[in-house]
Amino acid sequence: MPSFPYETVDVFTDHPFGGNQLAVFTDARGLSDAQMQSLAAEMNYSETTFVLPPDDPANDARVRIFHRTAEMPFAGHPNVGTACVLARHGRDRNGVLRFEQLAGLVEIAVERDTAGAVTGAVIAAPQALSLGIELPVDGIAACVGVAPSDIVTSGHKPVQASLGVKFVLVQVASTALASATPDIAAFRKLESQNPELQGRLSLFLYARDGNAIRARMFAPLAGTWEDPATGSASATLGALLLSLDGGEEAAYSITQGVEMGRPSRLNVSSRRAADGFRSRVGGGCVPMFRGEALL
Repeated sequence: MPSFPYETVDVFTDHPFGGNQLAVFTDARGLSDAQMQSLAAEMNYSETTFVLPPDDPANDARVRIFHRTAEMPFAGHPNVGTACVLARHGRDRNGVLRFEQLAGLVEIAVERDTAGAVTGAVIAAPQALSLGIELPVDGIAACVGVAPSDIVTSGHKPVQASLGVKFVLVQVASTALASATPDIAAFRKLESQNPELQGRLSLFLYARDGNAIRARMFAPLAGTWEDPATGSASATLGALLLSLDGGEEAAYSITQGVEMGRPSRLNVSSRRAADGFRSRVGGGCVPMFRGEALL
């Protein structure tokens, strides 16, 4: 019976049982697309990654990312977690890993302590900021169970944005963030009314105090009722805020997962580049389990 080894880690935290869980299949050769999707659903984490040989030997791996119901072109915590797992196996090159993904090439810098142990990683999102459609305040408020007046539009309206994977970024009043609760019927209604979303409606809510940010992310249509830490959305938010605030670069500290009992800390640095606004996102990573799937 073929077996496929995997490891799990908690990402964007420095202690077990915090952050966002991730399963990493360290050698996915021989797995079909359907098996990868089934394993991701079986693991029931926000995402699961599958490591394959790179198409270009100048890179370190081809990494496929699946959530519970579909494959993703790019994501934050799966890249941080996968990089930490592979670095612990000695598969980095001088502290750097390059992953081939659907959204493009992702470069990850591995972080180590003074003893050389892997403690975390920082990734560079594969694309510059792009903006999509704006969504109505009333529809967004219904999706998350807050009053329309709790949606803050002084900086921007609820807007779809991407650095490789699309999220709808929504600023809310700090008093409303903790009470937000997804309404799946409202999600379905809003998604059906906006075909430009192409079936993807992931809401990243945030409350801002300068460059300190509290956030929550809901994507129930994709099987993620709430996500403890969303690196790709955090990186996208940093790029959006820098584009609105002005300047050449900025750093943001984002806290997420508190309401779930899995507090997460994400460090985002954003900069103005020749092709637009780009971001890096990083944080800690703690090893948890090792096992094998028997198929």
